[in-house]
Amino acid sequence: MERVVSGIRSTGNLHLGNYFGAIRNFIKMQENHNCYFFIADYHSLTTHPNPKDLHSNVKQVLVEYLAAGLDPEKATLFIQSDVPEVAELNLLLSMNAYVGELERTASFKEKVRKNPNNVNAGLLTYPVLMAADILIHRATKVPVGKDQEQHLEMCRKYARRFNGMYKTEYFKAPEPWNFGDDLIKIPGLDGSGKMGKSEGNGVYLSDTPKKIRKKVMKAVTDAGPTEPNSPVTEPIQNLFTIMQVVSEPDTLTHFKEAYADCSIRYGDLKKQLADDIIKYIEPIYNRIQEISADEAYLQKVAKLGAEKARESAQKTIREVREIIGFKKF
Repeated sequence: MERVVSGIRSTGNLHLGNYFGAIRNFIKMQENHNCYFFIADYHSLTTHPNPKDLHSNVKQVLVEYLAAGLDPEKATLFIQSDVPEVAELNLLLSMNAYVGELERTASFKEKVRKNPNNVNAGLLTYPVLMAADILIHRATKVPVGKDQEQHLEMCRKYARRFNGMYKTEYFKAPEPWNFGDDLIKIPGLDGSGKMGKSEGNGVYLSDTPKKIRKKVMKAVTDAGPTEPNSPVTEPIQNLFTIMQVVSEPDTLTHFKEAYADCSIRYGDLKKQLADDIIKYIEPIYNRIQEISADEAYLQKVAKLGAEKARESAQKTIREVREIIGFKKF
């Protein structure tokens, strides 16, 4: 059985793009694979979050992933900082990571460009911590987006480097997991690109119906078709794409035909889309409210996840220490 490890950002609410992208695939994966999903709160420290925000963000992300369908009985769902072995493996791997290669990573150079006043060591060694997250559970597969491919390749390098240095075959070089056609890309409401937190163009699973309607009614459109069968512009195609995953097929057909014969009214399109989004995410939204109020359940989930993750992590650390040469007197 494949061992799969994937990190979850500990900041921000989940939006439709997250749900139709990674989350639905995680839900499928947990049925047939040994999955470790962790909330990456160590990684968030590079931005120096307020202590109160750090905890509330972790709680919100945990709540929303549970509400969306991750099952703590089927997968190991845990908080990164609950597994101190990750920090120890990060330290051990950092001894074989070199400043030059870390400085050349695209993500580090981009962070330096955007935040020149916060170029901390955590940003520089981010790929090492990511490697520790993966290798601590001896993962064979890692779901990665385009922006993380270089980091996974560095993880593979560190695994091979460790093996070469200590003349062992302990770590396998994990392979990227590409969802392919199963990955649905949801565009934002701003007329271009993808839905994302930093773009401010998303509909979140925790949004109230009122907030969803307000967001959708402000969605970017165009001046409208002027001739029958005109090509669909990007802003309208984006709305059709969202409608394709939340609305009935007949609804989408109706508005596409209205666009083709120039009878479409964008106000009606947006109203229908907002209603369909609200209906689609209602079960998840209601579950978010229930889980948020159940502190005992959240404590149980976090404790179970930490126990399962530490069982795997402690075994790895024990064996790595033996390979390196640490011995008790």
